[in-house]
Amino acid sequence: MKIIESAQVHDSMDFKALIEALRETFSKPAGMPQRQVFTLDEDPGNHDAFAVLPSWNEKTIAVKAFTYFPDNPKKSAELASLYSKIMIFDRQTGVPQALVDGTSVTYWRTAAISALGSDYLARKNANNLLLCGTGKLASFMALAHATVRPINKISVWGRDSQKAQITVQKIQQQRPDIQIEVCRDLETSVKQADIISCATGSATPLFPGDWVQSGTHTDFVGNHNHDRRECDSHLINQANVYVDSKINVFAEAGELLIPVEEGTFQLEDVKGELAQLCSNSVTGRSNDTEITLFKTVGTALADLVGAQLIYAQIN
Repeated sequence: MKIIESAQVHDSMDFKALIEALRETFSKPAGMPQRQVFTLDEDPGNHDAFAVLPSWNEKTIAVKAFTYFPDNPKKSAELASLYSKIMIFDRQTGVPQALVDGTSVTYWRTAAISALGSDYLARKNANNLLLCGTGKLASFMALAHATVRPINKISVWGRDSQKAQITVQKIQQQRPDIQIEVCRDLETSVKQADIISCATGSATPLFPGDWVQSGTHTDFVGNHNHDRRECDSHLINQANVYVDSKINVFAEAGELLIPVEEGTFQLEDVKGELAQLCSNSVTGRSNDTEITLFKTVGTALADLVGAQLIYAQIN
C-alpha cells in the first residue's frame, strides 16, 4: 500500500485531467451514502468534530476521514485546524491501495467540482471572474474556472486587502496571461462579472442578490452549515439552482435551507445535481440571460476521484 503525501498530490494533479475524470465518474453509477459528521463535545461552544465520507464506484472503494479542531492554530502555530486522509481499496478484491493526503486533494477536487459546474452552467463566452475569498482554496478556485472558460480578467475580493493581494500574486504566478487585480468596489465587480465564485467563511450574505445581473453564473462553496449562508434569499429565488449532491446540500446548506424556512423556496425547486448534469439527464444553462447558481458542500465521490487519479499516476 502506498502512502501519498501532500507534495506528491500537488506535483501530480492537473485541473484538466481532474475535471474530466470527475465528469466521467459522476456520469456513471456509484455509491455515496450521506456523510457522517460527529461533534466531539457536548459543549455548544466547542466545535471540534470528526467526519467520515464513504463512496465507491466500479474501480475503487474510498473512505475519507477528517478532524476539525478550529482552535488548534491558537494552541500552536504548527497545528492546523483540519487534518484529512483518504484511503482507497481495489473494488474487485478489496485490497488496500493507498493512503492519500486528504487536505491537498480537497483543495483540488473542490475547485474542480465548481469548475465542472461552471462548464454546464456558465455562458460559453464567460471571461470575467469575480473570486470572493482569500483563503488557501482561493487560488485553486480561480485556476480551475480558468480551465473551463476563456477567463481573461479575475477580480479578487476579501475583507483583508493584503490577503487579497497575496491571492492575486499566487494566481498570477500560474496564469501570467490573465489580468488579475484586487477588487476595490464589490458592487461594481458583482455587476460586471460573468462568473462569481465564493469560498469564504462568512456567516451572512456577501452581497445583495439584486446586484447580480442576468446571464451571470454564481458558485458558492464556503458554507457547510444550515444556519449560515454566502448568498441571500433574493438570489436563490431569482436563479436556476443546481447542487453537487442533494443528499448533502439538503442537510447542510443554509443558502437553501434558510429560504425554505422563510417559505420562499422549496427543495423541489432545485433543477438538478451534478450527476444529472454529467449524465445529461437534466439540462444546464439554456440561454444567455438566466442567472444560474451552483451550491456545493463537497462529496465523498469527488474525494474518491482525486485519490484514484493520483494513485494511477504514481503507481
